[in-house]
Amino acid sequence: MAVSILLFLVIFIVVVLSHEFGHFIIAKMNGIHVVEFFIGMGPSIISFTKGDTKYSIKLFPIGGACMFEGEDGLAEEKGELSEGAFPNAPVWARFATVFAGPLFNFLTAYIMALIIVWNCGVIDTQLQTVSEGSAAQEAGLEAGDVITHINGKRVHLSNEITLISQLNTKGDPFEVTYERDGHKETVVIQPTYDEEAGRYYMGIVAGKYVKCNVPQTFSYAFHTMKFYADATFKSLGMLVTGKLSRNDVSGPVGMVKMVDDVYDTVKPYGVLEVVINMVNIALLLSVNLGIMNLLPLPALDGGRLVFLLLEAVRGKPVPPEKEGMVHLAGMMALIVLMVLVLFNDITKFF
Repeated sequence: MAVSILLFLVIFIVVVLSHEFGHFIIAKMNGIHVVEFFIGMGPSIISFTKGDTKYSIKLFPIGGACMFEGEDGLAEEKGELSEGAFPNAPVWARFATVFAGPLFNFLTAYIMALIIVWNCGVIDTQLQTVSEGSAAQEAGLEAGDVITHINGKRVHLSNEITLISQLNTKGDPFEVTYERDGHKETVVIQPTYDEEAGRYYMGIVAGKYVKCNVPQTFSYAFHTMKFYADATFKSLGMLVTGKLSRNDVSGPVGMVKMVDDVYDTVKPYGVLEVVINMVNIALLLSVNLGIMNLLPLPALDGGRLVFLLLEAVRGKPVPPEKEGMVHLAGMMALIVLMVLVLFNDITKFF
């Protein structure tokens, strides 16, 4: 477990650091004063000051921040802001600074996807098996066919087909477009329910291993990152609609458990296999962090972007005390949520 905790901390630092560095570097490029740049929450365990910015690592691995002068609006009311304060920057410079955090998460995730695809290749959408008597066979599919679209959505990876199939909880028909001998055909497949597995199946096994060349690596890395983004969006939708429960949500403890499970599974296969799987987890978490921060909720980057868009449209900012109250309420709600998720992790795994 000690190794797994260390691996989680490395993943956490990389993912959060990339997000906050996005804010940091774009702020610096726009002349915005960064008061403090820190990873973690709570009391500082390591800190130093360079230039006019304090850098810190804090005790609890549950986030991080890039704090700008005047960001809370309090100093602005007192007339204490310097020229480089956040409110004094042009609105689009502030928008770019806030948006850069999630953007750098996606850039980091793409780099991780490049590493994975280059080393491991991908599993494409060519059918390897069509089960005898299955709905797919009845629709005319054969081994060797390449599925290109499902319900009008382009698919490039076998994981995409699996995800679409798993999320079909009502047994809705699939409109499947496939390619055979250079010709494309579209059929409708009515999946059948498997009582033992508790889900609907088309009756196919898709996926041929592809060792990617350089252009394919860049292309499939994007599709790999996009798959994780699609999975995250669909998971959020299922949480909102009640199709997933609180037991399907994990915080730091749950992520350590996930890292530990993966580490125990792959460590017999060597260091490279461990590294690749940890990069894969980091890719998932980086995409998750980028998407979560773009949600238009108070205290998140998405909520701040909403206020900046309002300012751009109105030609004047929302009064800082009102915006501050909204973000404060959002921050309190996030803290409560993090405590609940942590408690849920502890009761679930211990």
